[in-house]
Amino acid sequence: MKTCDFNYHLPKELIAQHPANPRDSSRLLIFEKRTGKVDHKIFRELPEVLQAGDVLVLNESKVIPARLQTQDGREVFLTRRVDSSSCREVNVWRCLVRGGKYFRAGDDFKIGECFSGEVLKVLEGGERVVRFHSQNFEKDLQRFGASPLPPYIHQSQKKVPQYQTTFAKRDGSVAAPTAGLHFTPRIFKKLLEKQITVEKITLHVGLGTFAPVKTETVENHKMHSEFFILPQETAERLNKAKQAGQRIIAVGSTSCRVLESCASKTGNLIPQSGETSIFMYPGYEFEFISGMLTNFHLPKSTLIMLVAALVGREKIIELYEIAKQKNYRFYSFGDAMLLV
Repeated sequence: MKTCDFNYHLPKELIAQHPANPRDSSRLLIFEKRTGKVDHKIFRELPEVLQAGDVLVLNESKVIPARLQTQDGREVFLTRRVDSSSCREVNVWRCLVRGGKYFRAGDDFKIGECFSGEVLKVLEGGERVVRFHSQNFEKDLQRFGASPLPPYIHQSQKKVPQYQTTFAKRDGSVAAPTAGLHFTPRIFKKLLEKQITVEKITLHVGLGTFAPVKTETVENHKMHSEFFILPQETAERLNKAKQAGQRIIAVGSTSCRVLESCASKTGNLIPQSGETSIFMYPGYEFEFISGMLTNFHLPKSTLIMLVAALVGREKIIELYEIAKQKNYRFYSFGDAMLLV
């Protein structure tokens, strides 16, 4: 399967630079797999579009201010925390360093008066393992860190509160699970009124989100692993809902990756936490989810390949063309698509 088969042209003006205001006023393209019907709604109408008994699964990971500026002008970008079980200290992170060509093992750098770092190791591919020295790492990160916005969003603010879901809870992501950005308290209230269940899992979005597919063939691409948590109680409720014939709709690729990583061949979820490097593209057979709520993704990305696995490559390219013709807004701050 060729990577170029997942390419498409997108005019720059369709790349959203700001989220809709309010968030739930974004647009929603709906595709019904069984009938082939395409419809267009506003996101706040989602509860009316869904069926009573549907289950939405959201990722409650929280974006950290992962961009740090050193006092000598270099940028240190935190990509993931090193597993504390294999390291004595919890403030050890894998990082990318801009301007860090000569950032070698043993080098020190300073961020603030009492906030510094030490390079422990240089990894293959250019990442560094860094130990941070701080009396209160989380507090210093909030003080000195900046939002890790994707490169196609041109905002200069140090903190961008819109790049965070309203229900984010667990610190750890370096990019937002963007399908969840559309949700507001009034949406959750309407979902509850219609007896639509909301479940939450965790996947900390890491470096893989920013890694383009550079291989000529899709199958040769290697996914980065990301840490996830599927609690036992959540898995039990989801298994019960699935067995009762309720639709399980993953909100975003991150929720989808957790559910499919934890699904057994019998179709039941196995509660667990750990790393997943699951890669879904056309030909993949979904074990657990019934549908997906997602944004519009970059060309030749693993994300567009994942949604193509759900409805087919030709169909997803067709739906993207429809979205372009109707001036939908694309990427992280853009509009949404429901595939059911």
